[in-house]
Amino acid sequence: QVQLVESGGGLVQAGGSLRLSCAASGSIFSINDMRWYRQAPGNQRELVAAITRSGSTNYADSVKGRFTISRDNVKNTVHLQMSSLKPEDTAVYYCYAIVTTTHQPGITVQYWGQGTQVAVSS
Repeated sequence: QVQLVESGGGLVQAGGSLRLSCAASGSIFSINDMRWYRQAPGNQRELVAAITRSGSTNYADSVKGRFTISRDNVKNTVHLQMSSLKPEDTAVYYCYAIVTTTHQPGITVQYWGQGTQVAVSS
């Protein structure tokens, strides 16, 4: 089994910054893509940023130039540095990973974290 645990959420004023972290643990052989999604009340969950194992990144248009995703393949962590935050960034942020486990090395499994709340006040 694999667990993803997020941290770093909180309340911040518009224009401020937050850094989210997600640590993966458990029966991990390797982690492929790692992503951050978010879901605001009444909205569908949306992709915020993604990073491949080799470090290629992809961002939602709404966060380009403000958010930066990074990862540490040794520590099995992924981070999201969020700057110039806006009230519309308010949401629960979820970590997501595509994992090859030690139990089934030929199969990839998708895992989600429990989410961390980010609230941006105007």
